[in-house]
Amino acid sequence: MIRRTVLIGLLGLFASSSWSQNAPQLDLPKVTLKAGMHLIQAQVASTPEQRATGLMFRSEMPANEGMLFVFEEPAGQCFWMKNTLLPLTAAFVADDGTIVNLADMKPKSLDSHCSAKPVRYVLEMHQGWFAKRGLQAGARLGGQPFEGRR
Repeated sequence: MIRRTVLIGLLGLFASSSWSQNAPQLDLPKVTLKAGMHLIQAQVASTPEQRATGLMFRSEMPANEGMLFVFEEPAGQCFWMKNTLLPLTAAFVADDGTIVNLADMKPKSLDSHCSAKPVRYVLEMHQGWFAKRGLQAGARLGGQPFEGRR
């Protein structure tokens, strides 16, 4: 009886952990960022686990929302889109909020998209969001993460 209970418990644990690996993370903290006159509500992925999952498995995202990946130190950052269902643009962002470079990324792709120089932040938005607003490399984002870093 004890073996059976332990076996059922282990099966439940494996089932729940495999489900969570295929489910989007939706409960991250948010921060408001500014891109010129535009406001962005960005979920913040700041732990290794949060950054590894990112926007994977999401089938929708509001138009002015995105995800801000925050790293401990500036470094060359590379992103890919395995298990990501939405076409995204990644903005690789310097400490002061300056967009270093942008990369359009295709869903479910293993292609690597990297920062042109070391950065601490990467902001993912719907593909075309930056282009539609005339934002390109050299534009500066505002908001709490970039304050005091100019």
